[in-house]
Order: sequence, then C-alpha cells, then structure tokens
Amino acid sequence: MTATASATQIRSGHESDLDELTRIYNHYVVETPVTFDIEPVTPDQRRPWLLAHPDSGPHRLLVAEDGGRLLGYATSSAFRPKPAYATSVETSVYLAPEHVGRGIGRLLYAALFDVLRHEDVHMALAGITVPNVASQRLHESFGFRSVGRFEQVGRKFGRFWDVAWYQKPLADR
Repeated sequence: MTATASATQIRSGHESDLDELTRIYNHYVVETPVTFDIEPVTPDQRRPWLLAHPDSGPHRLLVAEDGGRLLGYATSSAFRPKPAYATSVETSVYLAPEHVGRGIGRLLYAALFDVLRHEDVHMALAGITVPNVASQRLHESFGFRSVGRFEQVGRKFGRFWDVAWYQKPLADR
C-alpha cells in the first residue's frame, strides 16, 4: 500500500519513534549531501536531539505516519545558542526515501508552522545544500525567500557544497 498525504496523520514525535527517525536521517547522511553529518548515527546518539524537541515551545518535532508507519518528520530547532536568537528557529523536513514526492513534506511544514504561530517565534530559517530544487521550491511555496548563499562551506563525498539560506517571518512583532 502506498502512503498518500490524504491518509497521513501528523503528531508530535516521541521516544518510540527514535529508531525510525534515525533510519530516515541516516539515509540522508549516507546517500545525499543535504546534511553535513558524514557518518550514520545510532538511536542512542540521536536521543539528545529528540529530547531537545518537546511537545510545546518553539523547538518542535512533528512526524507523519500512516497505519503506524513513520513517513517523515519536520523540526524547528534553535538557530544559534545566544539568547538574542531565541525567537529564531531553523526548520527542516526529512522524508523516508520511499515516501518522497507525495505531498507529505508539505503537510508536515503546514502543521509545523501552525503550531509555531502560537509560540514566541519571529523568524524561521532554513539552510539548503544546493542543488536541491525540491527543497528550494517547498520552502518558497511556504513564503521563504532566499537571503544568501555560503559557498563551499561543507565537504562531503569528496567535494565542497554551497548552502543557500532562506528565511520566513512567522509573526509581526
């Protein structure tokens, strides 16, 4: 059975999701340049990341599931550790590779931005390893605009990669 956006449920991520969240993330570590981790992580190594995304507040982890299968996740995380950055979050979406291209990333981001409307968050930021046309289009469709590009800032798979930066205001303050 193929998962579609219409059958997908969005909820907060929990400890019971950790193995599958790690599997999804490791696909991108091993197969793509979209994350600059270069070695797969274990669920135990990933646990602090999970715990940094509670069910409330500006740093969230939402998962998409269908029939008990985890299809992907979206997060809002601290942009930088300094206190003045507290109202800015960095957002991202990762989908299980077998569920890419079915509108699930769009559902996850819509739900994420809906919960962030109720938090003290002013700006969402996203760093996108380029080229990644699908991610750039997804972000632009949610009102992100390109604000710059860092050239050759990450080395993975024997080459250097650029990162395009996007931002989206979340609240008028």
